[in-house]
Amino acid sequence: VQLQASGGGLVQTGGSLRLSCAASGSIRRVDNMGWYRQAPGNKRTLVALISSGGSTSYADSVKGRFTISRDNAKNAVFLQMNSLKPEDTAVYCCNAEITPRSGLQKDYWGKGTLVTVSS
Repeated sequence: VQLQASGGGLVQTGGSLRLSCAASGSIRRVDNMGWYRQAPGNKRTLVALISSGGSTSYADSVKGRFTISRDNAKNAVFLQMNSLKPEDTAVYCCNAEITPRSGLQKDYWGKGTLVTVSS
């Protein structure tokens, strides 16, 4: 099982980016999926979370600007980021609680994708 993220890049203040992350492999079930970010010198923090039923939660700093969604058929999660600010600059990682066809549920992490917002 692995997660593959994409969609990062360089954008100006006020711009938008859409991150995507898909799980692949021998998967029985995917529960919560989320996006985390880590800026240089800072610890990794939760950006947004979505349950398998579609319930969402966001960090206060991104509420109203970011939208998390998922496609359960494709085991994919997305993060639409609008009105980006320089303080959103970070490496963004996707996370998913996955139960493989053989084995117990555990957290899986995708490789980070860099988002840089220029002022």
